[in-house]
Amino acid sequence: MRAISMKQTVAAVTLVVLAAGAVWFAWPQPIAVDLATVTKGPMEVTIDDEAKTRVRHVYVVSAPIAGKVLRISPPRHVGDQVAVDETIAVMQPTVPSFHDARTHEELQAALAASEAAMTLAEAEARRIEAALKFWRTELHRAEALARTESISAKVLDKARFDVETNEAALASAKAQVEVRRNERASVAARLGEPSGSVPQSDPACCIQLPAPVAGTILKIIQESEAVVQAGAPLIEIGDPRNLEIVADLLSTDAVRIKPGASVRIDGWGGSPLRGRVTRVDPAGFVKVSALGIEEQRVRTIIDFVDPPEAWPQLGHDYRVIVHVTIWSAQDVLMVPVAALFRKGEDWAVFAVRDGVARATAIKIGQRNGRMAEVQSGLAAGDRMVLHPSDRVKDGVTVAERDVR
Repeated sequence: MRAISMKQTVAAVTLVVLAAGAVWFAWPQPIAVDLATVTKGPMEVTIDDEAKTRVRHVYVVSAPIAGKVLRISPPRHVGDQVAVDETIAVMQPTVPSFHDARTHEELQAALAASEAAMTLAEAEARRIEAALKFWRTELHRAEALARTESISAKVLDKARFDVETNEAALASAKAQVEVRRNERASVAARLGEPSGSVPQSDPACCIQLPAPVAGTILKIIQESEAVVQAGAPLIEIGDPRNLEIVADLLSTDAVRIKPGASVRIDGWGGSPLRGRVTRVDPAGFVKVSALGIEEQRVRTIIDFVDPPEAWPQLGHDYRVIVHVTIWSAQDVLMVPVAALFRKGEDWAVFAVRDGVARATAIKIGQRNGRMAEVQSGLAAGDRMVLHPSDRVKDGVTVAERDVR
């Protein structure tokens, strides 16, 4: 009897253990989740985008004529300091260019025609000069006869008129000869072949291009010795301590920005800086994104609030990240954006009370990329589920995930 009793006891205990294990395995386990707490504190909403720095006033030295840009000594480099009126580039006017066979024959014919016209003008001048000599002799005879009253006053006046007329004709003929001579020289210059460059040591050979202002060379557009056209940019000069920031923002963001808005500047390799919006352009432009999408952008100008000593390494055309503040408050009830999800037309969160997740509709106001302002539905200190998965439903048991 005693042996049977022991066997029954062992069997009973085994059944109890098995039943407890089955109940334990069948009992629903809490879902491990990440939790966050509703807090109160300062909050701001910003518009974030890439931007670049630029020198406020850039002076471009360009070629005044078509010619060859020469190397100067000592050579100039980006970053060199220059003074006002200091020579930063030297140009040499271009020599005559080659012409084709037809143009060469046309110029030769034009040269022959100009020589013939000059010969004709010289002959005409000699004819008028001979006529003038004759009429001067006639005037002297008429003056002698007029003193003896052998001729009338009319004949004397006629002789004087002929002399004055031929003097004017001779002056006109000599001017015509000069015109024809210059025309011949012009055609001969066009007919000439290119000659060698004038030595740079000749002071009359070159044009000295001075620096318009004192500053730093920002960019050398034409580095090598080369022939350029008139108006071609050569060198850019500016003051790298007088910087501003240019941000091309989406037009839907730009309409929310007002001049004077505060800006946080980072992503340039140093500590965050402070800035201020000075201008939002009234006109936009189309810019193609890296994905090939046409976007309407608006240029926004930002000034540094911090002194240049806070950003000594920044220079012209450096990349920065700007965060333009469009709304801010000091005491705001906040919830992480990662906890929000849509429930119909409302926003909701899974609030955790006594280890149970409860779907709670809330009303939110302003929000940024991390936090959202809670206007109703939650209180400070409430706990909620972050990144709720499809396993988290209203009424399920949850437990905070151990992140150690």
